Amino acid sequence: MTASAHRAWPAWLFGLLLALLLGLARPAAAADAVYPQQTWQLAAEATSGWSAGKFEAADALARSLGTDAYLVVHRGVVVHQYGRVEQPINVASVRKSVLSLLYGIEVARGRIDLGRSLADLGIADKGGLSEVERRATVRELLQARSGVYHPAAYETADMAAQRPPRGSHAPGTFWYYNNWDFNALGSIFQKLTGDSVFAALDTQLARPLKFEDFQRERDTEFVFERSSEHPAYVMHLSARDLARIGLLVARQGRWQDRQIVPTQWVAESITSYSDAHKGIGYGYLWWVGQKGAHFRQTFPGPVVSARGHFGQFMVIDPLRDLVIVHRVNRARLFSREVGTGPFGDLLERILQAAPRGF
Repeated sequence: MTASAHRAWPAWLFGLLLALLLGLARPAAAADAVYPQQTWQLAAEATSGWSAGKFEAADALARSLGTDAYLVVHRGVVVHQYGRVEQPINVASVRKSVLSLLYGIEVARGRIDLGRSLADLGIADKGGLSEVERRATVRELLQARSGVYHPAAYETADMAAQRPPRGSHAPGTFWYYNNWDFNALGSIFQKLTGDSVFAALDTQLARPLKFEDFQRERDTEFVFERSSEHPAYVMHLSARDLARIGLLVARQGRWQDRQIVPTQWVAESITSYSDAHKGIGYGYLWWVGQKGAHFRQTFPGPVVSARGHFGQFMVIDPLRDLVIVHRVNRARLFSREVGTGPFGDLLERILQAAPRGF
C-alpha cells in the first residue's frame, strides 16, 4: 500500500480542469435533473433501457459471491437493486470518503485551513510525535502523505504490517494508506469546527440528502484503542443512503437547488495526487481512476470510488451520471469478503446491462 509518485502541477489547477471537464461534458446538475425524494424513484426497464435479463446474470454472480446488497443509480433513479438495500451496514473505510465531503464544507466556511500543520493545531499522540512529523499539514493527511507512521486504531493486520518505520519519509513525500492520518483528521475536524464527525454527518449530509435509514445514535460509534489517542469514526449506512452521497459527488456537490459541497472541492478531492496501485490514484480520501481504469473496467471519463474492508464499494462515474454501491455485511453469520477482483467481475456484468450507446 505504498507509492511515491506525485503530480508536479498544483492541486487547484487539476481541480479547476476537472471541474471544467465535468461541467462541459455532463448536464446532470441542470435544474431539471432528477433527485430522490423521501425514497428513490425506481425506473422501469422499458424507459431506462437497462436490461433486466442481464441484471439477472449479475444477481446470480452476486449471490455466489455472498453480496448482501447492491444498487445501480443512473440519472438520479434506481435502475436495479439487489438484496437488503435498506439495511445499515458498517461502511468500513468508505467513512473516509464521507469525511472528505465534510471537510470540503468546512473549508469553504473558513473553519479549516488545509495548510496548517499538526504543530500549529497542537495535534500529537501517545509517546509524542517528532519535530518532522509535526510539520505534516492537514492537506497531507487528506492525501495520506503525512509521513506519520504512528500505530493507529482500527487498522487491519495488513496495514500494520506494511506501515513504514517511523521517520522513514518526510511529510508530503510518500503515499501510504494510513489509518493514523484518517483518524487524526477526525480529531482535527472536531477541534476546528466544534462538531464531531457524526454531528456533521447528520446535519450536513443525512438531513439535506434525506437519508431513509440512518439513525445517528444507532449507526455511529467511536472506536478507541490503546495504540492511539485518535479514535476511528465508524459509520453504518444502507446502500440506498450511501447512493445519495454518491449522487451528490456525481452532481459536483449539488443537491436539487442547493450546493451542499463546493464544486471546486469535489473536483480537487477526486484529483489524484499519488499513484496508489497500477492504474489507480489517490485524492483527498478518494480512490481515483487513471485514464478511466477502475476495477479492471474502462470508463469513458473521470471515475472515482470509495472502498471499505470486506466488500464495501461505491463507484461514481460523473460523466454518465452513474452510481453503483455494493455492500457485504460482515456481522452476518457465514459472511464472506468480496475483494476488488470479484467485485470487478460483478461490475463488468452490471455494465453489460447498460443501454445501447451508454
